[in-house]
Formats: sequence, structure tokens, C-alpha cells
Amino acid sequence: MSTVIDIITDVFLLLLFVLLVSIAITYVIDVRQHRHAIRRNYPVVGRFRYWFEHLGGFFRQYFFAMDREEMPFNRAQRAWVYRAAKNVDTTVAFGSTRNITQSGTPLFICAPFPTMKKDSLEPSVVTIGEGCRTPYSTASLFNISGMSYGAISQVAVTSLSRGAKLAGCWLNTGEGGVSPYHLDGGADLVVQIGTAKYGVRDHEGKLSHEKLLALAAREQVKMFELKLSQGAKPGKGGILPAGKVTAEVAALRGIPEGQDSISPNRHPDIGSVAELLDRIEEIRELTGKPVGFKTVLGDDRWLEELTEEILRRGKASAPDFITVDSADGGTGAAPQSLIDYVGMPIRQSLPMLCDKLVEAGLKQRVKVIASGKLINPAEAALALCVGADFVVSARGFMFALGCIQSLQCNKNTCPTGVATQDKKLQRGLDVIDKTARVTNYARQLSYEIGMIAHSCGVKEPRQLQRQHVRIVTEHGLSMRGDELFPNKQPLH
Repeated sequence: MSTVIDIITDVFLLLLFVLLVSIAITYVIDVRQHRHAIRRNYPVVGRFRYWFEHLGGFFRQYFFAMDREEMPFNRAQRAWVYRAAKNVDTTVAFGSTRNITQSGTPLFICAPFPTMKKDSLEPSVVTIGEGCRTPYSTASLFNISGMSYGAISQVAVTSLSRGAKLAGCWLNTGEGGVSPYHLDGGADLVVQIGTAKYGVRDHEGKLSHEKLLALAAREQVKMFELKLSQGAKPGKGGILPAGKVTAEVAALRGIPEGQDSISPNRHPDIGSVAELLDRIEEIRELTGKPVGFKTVLGDDRWLEELTEEILRRGKASAPDFITVDSADGGTGAAPQSLIDYVGMPIRQSLPMLCDKLVEAGLKQRVKVIASGKLINPAEAALALCVGADFVVSARGFMFALGCIQSLQCNKNTCPTGVATQDKKLQRGLDVIDKTARVTNYARQLSYEIGMIAHSCGVKEPRQLQRQHVRIVTEHGLSMRGDELFPNKQPLH
């Protein structure tokens, strides 16, 4: 017995000695360094300040922030996605925790005689690119926004592809090119062409007709989307840290392995409305498939210039769709000055775009896709009311995959394996389980959009109009959507 006690004592004394030596070394390092005043003035203990600052972001999420307080997504928003993805009960009890008198809050106008289940309809089919050789027709309301292989893991992309196929929605490839994992599940694909033209570039970095034709020949590829800008960083190109640029990612993009992948802040060959329409027509004529663009809006005068040029050329010259991204959209890595201060939020830019298209008589010709922080049914339904034909989300589907909002997307350390190329971290993702969660989330969200529509007295979600929603203004008063955003012509 005494021998055991002696061993324990020796181990304790050894650990204590190591601890004291470590503290001494740390003390010497702190008082001799010149970068941090706190550590120099308060050696050793000053380090706790940086440690607590780092941990604070995680503790706030679980212990201190209220359900509706946290940013960029609060606990209530994330919890709904988790429940929907797991196919468990999405109902709640004892009343809403949402402040329904806060300015800007949307409230749907319930009908005195809501639509009966027997009278309800499936979402109507919408055709994009009716004048194309191969138009795309789909009834899907809610689809997967652009997420590149490289930015997210192969397991995540595979799960999204398979889940999208089962849910009947499309998957946007993101600007990183079409990977085998995007193709894996057989889902409908929207191929995004970013400013660096990854996946469709020649050896000089220019658009390759040969690669475009090869992609267009695939049945899965339904549309092409030129990315002019994205929500979190309008005016800045894509950023993929060197740690994520593996040999496979590098080969797919046509770039050096192990180096930061930074695409230009705009398409070098598109510097005007005329050049944009020329490029759209070039890709559409070459591939025979619908072509549109994704952008963050900042000024309606640009939209006027766009619509005027389309009408001058003829309606056939118009893009087949426009994806409008919100200033509160998301990405793995972006400068905070752009995330916080540049671009318009979706509640301003979406009605502005729809109104300009209606005024020009182009709303039926150009389909509108809404993107940016629309991860719950009410947010998606509001976008349909305002005039969107489709809604897409990236971060909603990341939550469905298991994302916990650890804010590590700009590194290679995502703890859930979603946004990392680290194979050890990817072990946490099971393709079968995550495929089911993606499917469940897409189906449940679409179902509850329909539930809101039926409560408003219409038979299917695409019958929602601006008069079906009120927006709370100052002093708790509310105004109908068609009063805030007047437009007498039909939006769908």
C-alpha cells in the first residue's frame, strides 16, 4: 500500500515540478516579448484574457445568449433546422418566444376560411429558359445554394447531392467546379461559373468552350449561373485557404496545390451590362441550357440600365434567371468590413429587383431566385410573397449536415467535418445519416411553406402575393406588404 502511495506522490511531485517550470518559462517569455502589453505587464495571468476571449464565443452560444439573440443565426432558427433534419416533431409549446411587435417583423395574414387539405395543390411547375434548346422545369420551392467542393468536404457534398435527389431539389455546385461528389447522387445541378472560372477555364484562365460543352452534355446539369458577387463579400472574389487546397481540389480548379485560392473580384471579361448579356447569350447558345447570374444589389439604377439594354436587344436576350443574394448572406471567409457594411439586405433588394422586372415587362421572362439567410419556412414564404420564384440556401443545409456555427469555416478546423478537408474531422460525417437529414430538411421546409400558404387561404405556395403579409413598423403598427411595396401587376 505504501508503495502505491509513494508512486502517486512521486507522480504528483513530478507534475508539480513540470507545472512550475512551465510557468517560469512562460513568465520569462511574456516579460521579454514586445507584441502584447497585457502579457508583458501581467506575465502568465495575462494569457487568460486571450483564452477567455476565444472561449467567449462558444460559451455565449450555449449559456448566455437568449434563443432569439445570437448572430448570425440564433438558437431558435438553428433548433428548427436540426429538428426538421432529424425528422422529429417541429412543434413548440406555450407560445412564441419571438417579439412580434418589433419593427420589421413579418406577419402573414391568415384567412378566415383557410384552404382545406383536400383543396390544396402541389407547388406549381416553373420553367426556366423557355426559349432555350433545353429548358429546365421544376416544382421545387427550396433548393441548395452554391457550396464548392474544397470549401466543404467531399462527404458533405456527397450527402447534399444524394439528399437533393431524394428531395427533388437542385444543387448549386458553387464556384469550385463540378466534382465527382456533386454528380454522385444524381441530383439536378446548377453549375456556377465564378470569376476565376474554375472547372471551365483553359490554361490561360479564360472560359473554355470545350469544358462548357462537356458539362452541358451531362443530363444532370440543368443550368449555368455566372456569379458576379455574393452576399458576404460583394466586390471581393472567392477565398479558399491554402490548407483546403488539396491535390484533388487543385486539380479540379486548375490551380497550384497548397496555395490560397483567391479568385478575381469580378469577371475580367465582364465590365458592363452589354458584356454581361453578351456572355450570357454566348453560354446559352453554346450549351442550349438556361443561363443566369447571381449578384448582390446596391443600386436600382444598375437594374434600370440592365432592363433598358434587354428591351433594346429584345426580351430573348434577357438572362433566364437572376439570383439575388443578401448582404447578410454567408461565406467561409470574407473581410469583416464587407460582411458588415456592403450590399443590401434581401428585404430591400428582392422587392426592388422584382418591381424593376415587372415595370419592364420581364418578370415572366426572368425567374427570380432569392438567397441569403432564408433557412426557416417563414423566411422562405416571405420571399415568395415578395416575388421570388425559388428560394435557395447554403447555411440552412450546412445546419442540416450537422454544422454547429462554430465559426471555423475560414480555417480547416471545422469540428463537425462539414467545412474542412481534414480527413480526421470528416470521420464525424456519416453519408447515409446526413443524406437523410438533407432530404428531411428540404421536404419539411417546403411542407411548412405550404402550411403557411394554406393558412393565408391560397391553394399552393406560388399563389402567395404581397397582400398576404404584413410588416410591423414603428410603434407596433403593421402595414400590408402591397402597401409597403406597391405593385399592381402579378408577381408570379
